[in-house]
Amino acid sequence: MVQTEDVVEEDEARKSRASLSQSKSGSNSPHQRQTVVHRFMQPTAQRDSLFISSISMPSSSDFRNTASPTRHIAMILWATLCWYFHKEPPNLHATTEASALTPESGRPKLDWRIKIKKEGIFKGKNTLQKLERMGLIASEESCVGSELDFRMADGWTETFVSRKSFWQIDARIFLYTMAPQQHSPLPGASPHTSRPASPDRTPLPDRGSPRATDYMLPPQPGLVDGLSAGIASPGGPFNSGSHLPTFYPPQPTQFTFTNHIRHPIRPKPPRQGETFYSRYIPSLGQWLSFRVPTLSSKPCPHPHFSPLGPSLPSVMTSHGGSISLPTLPTLANFADRPCDLDLLHKWMNEPRVNAAWSCAGPKEGQKKFLTEGLQSRHSFPVFGCWDGKPFGYFEIYWVKEDKLGRLLGGDVGNYTRGLHVLVGEQEFRGPHRVKVWLSALVHYCWLADQRTETVMLEPRVDNTK
Repeated sequence: MVQTEDVVEEDEARKSRASLSQSKSGSNSPHQRQTVVHRFMQPTAQRDSLFISSISMPSSSDFRNTASPTRHIAMILWATLCWYFHKEPPNLHATTEASALTPESGRPKLDWRIKIKKEGIFKGKNTLQKLERMGLIASEESCVGSELDFRMADGWTETFVSRKSFWQIDARIFLYTMAPQQHSPLPGASPHTSRPASPDRTPLPDRGSPRATDYMLPPQPGLVDGLSAGIASPGGPFNSGSHLPTFYPPQPTQFTFTNHIRHPIRPKPPRQGETFYSRYIPSLGQWLSFRVPTLSSKPCPHPHFSPLGPSLPSVMTSHGGSISLPTLPTLANFADRPCDLDLLHKWMNEPRVNAAWSCAGPKEGQKKFLTEGLQSRHSFPVFGCWDGKPFGYFEIYWVKEDKLGRLLGGDVGNYTRGLHVLVGEQEFRGPHRVKVWLSALVHYCWLADQRTETVMLEPRVDNTK
């Protein structure tokens, strides 16, 4: 439950009923600071609060009980925070006594944060402590505390999550799918009862029955063979056969040399065809994802980009009715897709792209270009996709062992990343999209290794943009 709170000083004539009841048992001071709770309408800079009142679990006959209740709570809290921080940001400029006469653009800016109230499920003896140790919530009261009663423990009534910290948290720490029972008719992802609007207030006789076929393709001859002919994505960064979180910490630092440059041994990038980043963009109503291109002559299958798994649509229905099959991939529209090499050949031969990349020519040239990118030890190629449709080519590289690092001298950190960017599809151009996919690329760099402090772009000397 999300609420907005105001702390005000008011006299007896203006107090609400809740405030009056509190004042009868409080001090006799004519002015008291009262907390007035409002219905949440739109985000505020630091006056919103959140707690989880209860959790509705699916039937144990369909899905196994979660092995860790705290991880289940953390997943629900993460999903709620993701919804909250996707909303239109509030005005963060603060009006203080010192800045009262200062133009708004020159006033100090607040950190957008939401308070986590110790109510509902969060009243558990160690729930907030566990969430804090998992890195999801924080408290400025960084002390042990002298209070013996855990219900009044110092610092745990003022926990919060800031937008700045939330987007630096890797979602793979918290997101996972529930494991179905062996003979459950439902697919092995989120339960059918996990609706966007919960609880379901539809009268029981009028509710549709969940059917596994609502979320699965009908059998088609040759579909499996056709889809597996290329190098398939494993289903996105949150997919796991064990139904456990997919986050792993970065490797300990070890050093090696490349072209006489000492640098850390780099982790292997995602494999060909693997989708390693996916995120829903509410302002555009589309899923943005990044995957590694493949040299296969077959088109690369695109999973439905959702943390719930590859077999479900991006937006699940809130009733028992089936979704429209034309919105799902079929063998026919799969065969019509160009392979990654064809897409790269098309993009590189666009005059606009060739002016910057100078890679126009026959397909053999682009094949050599992509092969070298896949074999590079300090960078890897990336295809950006909107709702599964590729729109651009990117390269993510480590600057220190790149030629850019040699030009910068000794001012390059061990974990500084760099980007090369190319938008090939005309329909996906525009500044409103650039700020989304560019910030998402930077977001991935920080999530891939939290030791990353800088991400660089290297425009050409004749670039006029």
